Amino acid sequence: MARPRIYPNPDNGRIEELKETSRVGSNETALRCTAFQLLLSDVPRESVCQALIVTERDLRKWIKAFNEKGVDGLIVKKRPGRTSILNGEQAQELAQLIDQPEKAEREFWTAKAFHGYIGKAYEIECSYQTVVRFFHNQGFALKVPQTWPDRQDEEKRKVFLEELELLYKDRKVDIWFQDETGFEGDPRPRRRWDKKGNKTKVTKNGDHLRMNVMGMICPRTGEFFAIETSHSDTDTFQAFLEEANKTIKLKRKKNILILDNASWHKKKILEFYGWKPKFLPPYSPDLNPIERIWNTMKARWFNNHVCRNAQQLMDRLDQAILDVIDNPKRNQKTASIGTLF
Repeated sequence: MARPRIYPNPDNGRIEELKETSRVGSNETALRCTAFQLLLSDVPRESVCQALIVTERDLRKWIKAFNEKGVDGLIVKKRPGRTSILNGEQAQELAQLIDQPEKAEREFWTAKAFHGYIGKAYEIECSYQTVVRFFHNQGFALKVPQTWPDRQDEEKRKVFLEELELLYKDRKVDIWFQDETGFEGDPRPRRRWDKKGNKTKVTKNGDHLRMNVMGMICPRTGEFFAIETSHSDTDTFQAFLEEANKTIKLKRKKNILILDNASWHKKKILEFYGWKPKFLPPYSPDLNPIERIWNTMKARWFNNHVCRNAQQLMDRLDQAILDVIDNPKRNQKTASIGTLF
């Protein structure tokens, strides 16, 4: 008796995904993706086999893989034991080309662009997956560029780091870093894992809920202090300093408070109590370790989390701040300044 015919599950992959995979995959992967584009468009199976010159047995095997793993089940994996196409002196030359895209009159590479370039310039016939593996093997990774200000004064940054290192080594001095940041009720969604075919959604209420947080941290001890504010100005900053003075028991004779160059940090009427202010070089947030604390808080507590009203946002912020306060050892690692030197 003939085996019952199996059919592709349309929820396991969209035609757009199949088209994209067929463009960057090997010829065999492209063939499989084309077959499924036809099947999901209700083209009869017999017509698919005839048009693509494939057997019913092959089609059945592909459908089984597609139903189990989605589009990933159609990608042809590299067979073990095969000698790499990109090797020897040519591999070294290509690695230099990745590191110096200006040699090919480019500012940067994508794997797709590099695949096309070496096909034309070097007449190398290889799959897109081979190029991606080559990138990884040469120590390259796909990264999202970090925005970087172009107004930094390198001489001032150098002097600041030299002074910071001397303070860091002085056992009579504690260094504190201060900053403000904003937390939104419906932050920008981040990537997450979900089943293929699911429409991944995050609520966005459009109410533009936002709260500011003023904080300071001592990287040596991991001690953290913060208050929530509606905005940042001289008055709120002075209130922050007053509350910090009441709450924090300073452990060393001299305490330096490093701040950015916001106007409300530099008013002559400010009372800094037991701290002596020291300002970062202009446009240098990367030299302030508390920025890493903010990033951790947002990732841990506001990653795809939506607050529907101001009270929910404040409650969530309370939890996030207490989580940082209660974990000084974790803060010591996150806000370490030893890596700056």
